[in-house]
Amino acid sequence: MLPFLQGSGIYGIVCRIYGIAKEYERRLLKKLIPQKSVRSIYEIDVQALWQSGVRGIITDLDNTLVGAKHRQATPELLEWLKRLKTIGFQVVIVSNNNRMRVSTFSEPLSIPYIFRARKPGNAAFRKAMAMMSLAPNQTVVIGDQMLTDVLGGNRLGLYTILVRPIDLGDEGFFTRINRLIERIALSWMKRRGLMGWEDS
Repeated sequence: MLPFLQGSGIYGIVCRIYGIAKEYERRLLKKLIPQKSVRSIYEIDVQALWQSGVRGIITDLDNTLVGAKHRQATPELLEWLKRLKTIGFQVVIVSNNNRMRVSTFSEPLSIPYIFRARKPGNAAFRKAMAMMSLAPNQTVVIGDQMLTDVLGGNRLGLYTILVRPIDLGDEGFFTRINRLIERIALSWMKRRGLMGWEDS
């Protein structure tokens, strides 16, 4: 202890403030941890999700379903979406991108969507659940970003699935900034044993 703090009680106050700050930091970073991490949407066991009571999927668009520059669904994605529909899932695309981008992709597929969602804010996630008439325990969030999809879903108690981005080369400036922050957060979590999932 520093001499000028001895007997003053200031040292104890500083220690308590530091402890509170570290706990807040830990809780905040835990909100970035998804319940599951996979390489792509095609590794998700959708049948198991259905059996667990999930009935709706909120999914990101860019670098989750297709690359950020791809305007249309791939044949593989069309098959995956068809399987979801056959099982009985409802799907809503929730994207921070603009209306033109999201509508051009979603409308030909007859998938409801929310553009300029401002993830990780709560509003778009709540709106998507309302569109499906589902509760949080019936809904999963799938996305490729911890700071938008995972954080937003976790804040509302939704089951979150993180996928690896399809093509990092297609991403814009702000998304690249998010990726840098994510790498720092992941390093912090790994050092403190907070990782609840494995790197795929």
